[in-house]
Amino acid sequence: MQGSQSAATAALAARPSQPERMTQPGLEVEHRPSESPYIERVWRSRSHGDVAQMLSVATPRVGLVFWRQQGEVGVAVTGPESMASPAPLPAEATFFGVEFPVGTYLPHLPSGRQLLDRQITIPDVSDRSFYLAGSHWQHPGFDTAEAFVRRLAREEIVRRDRLVADVARGATPDVSGRTVQRRFLAATGVTRGSARQMDRARHAAILLRDGVPSAEVLTTLGFYDNPHLHRSLRRFIGRTAAELQTGEREPLSLLYMT
Repeated sequence: MQGSQSAATAALAARPSQPERMTQPGLEVEHRPSESPYIERVWRSRSHGDVAQMLSVATPRVGLVFWRQQGEVGVAVTGPESMASPAPLPAEATFFGVEFPVGTYLPHLPSGRQLLDRQITIPDVSDRSFYLAGSHWQHPGFDTAEAFVRRLAREEIVRRDRLVADVARGATPDVSGRTVQRRFLAATGVTRGSARQMDRARHAAILLRDGVPSAEVLTTLGFYDNPHLHRSLRRFIGRTAAELQTGEREPLSLLYMT
């Protein structure tokens, strides 16, 4: 058991620096980390076949997503998601997105609880550009996301709450717990405890998907027992441990180690 537990711990500690690819029924996903303090993950995907629905997992993070389908182009800001929920999967479409770290937000748009479980569709989108915060911007890509977000930050279209970002990384700030909770709610729409639970469920899902036994996941991530793990997975991932291990249902949205 100790050897398996060590393997699970090593999997959690690993932070691949190269793009990772995941193939699921109806959906192929590629994602990579970023050294930018304003970017948690850069991703792109392509849908195919007749799978019409996917599961969007819970997340405390804001994102920016671009898609193309049959000549149509769209852009949206996606808010934090409090629980897993079904989402449509357009056929034969391509997607590209940036997921921002916890504590990063767009100040000219609703944030916190106003953006929780919502997305805001960006107007005036053409094949080459879109309208955001009073200006037209060219569409970024998988390899140019950092330059694009750097410009957004320079124009203060994207901002970071450093306190929230530090707390999300495990720091202990020199302010009251009430201040931390208020700032966390304002930036993400969820409590610090909920954000931790979401990321723990995400880590559990990845370990189970990669073949780590449930007993090792319980020990490594600190779940009380199997019912606790089951409730967390169902709420935040929308799957049971067995379903994650077999991988036979509709595709999941972006999963990566945080």
